[in-house]
Amino acid sequence: MITEAAETTTHVVNELPIPAEAFGLLAFTGLMALLFVTYAFRSIGSRH
Repeated sequence: MITEAAETTTHVVNELPIPAEAFGLLAFTGLMALLFVTYAFRSIGSRH
């Protein structure tokens, strides 16, 4: 009974819009940009 229900279900595969490696590169690039913005403002508090 359970195996019959499992056999009748269809497996849906959703294709990614871009290659998987591109997600990692985009995340790395975005986080590095945020790091550089944070680093640029590191001494603002000591100026005033």
